[in-house]
Amino acid sequence: MAVFLLLVIFIVVPVLELAVIIEVSSKIGLLNTIATLVLVSFFGAWLVRRQGLATLRRVRRSLDRGVLPTPDLVDGAAILVAGALLLTPGFITDAIGLLLLFPPTRSLVRGLLRRFFVGRIAIRDVRFRRVPTDPGSPSGPPPDELPPPY
Repeated sequence: MAVFLLLVIFIVVPVLELAVIIEVSSKIGLLNTIATLVLVSFFGAWLVRRQGLATLRRVRRSLDRGVLPTPDLVDGAAILVAGALLLTPGFITDAIGLLLLFPPTRSLVRGLLRRFFVGRIAIRDVRFRRVPTDPGSPSGPPPDELPPPY
């Protein structure tokens, strides 16, 4: 499965991108095609910065309230992937990158990822307790009397 995915990413996608770029340049001209790709990259970089900073603010607010910012972290990862796709020259990767920058699309991606990972992650009940190191003390020696690390 991993080999197939790598084959698609490194061979099929660039071939498709070249085909689309050649087709578009035959319709609107080479310089217009290059200009369009550059403009989309700059616009995408601006959007990535804007969306990324907004997501970072939401993560900070959630952490300040003591809430785990899982949806915002997934949004941040989607924005990072969108930025990488927008910097890759080509119309197909630009389209996918721009789609990932829109909040409704990111919400859809979050749902798909949740469905994908729910069956694959086992949650265990883990409890921690401090093991006494001094038999006379229920909680062990104070921190300043701990033995040096090995």
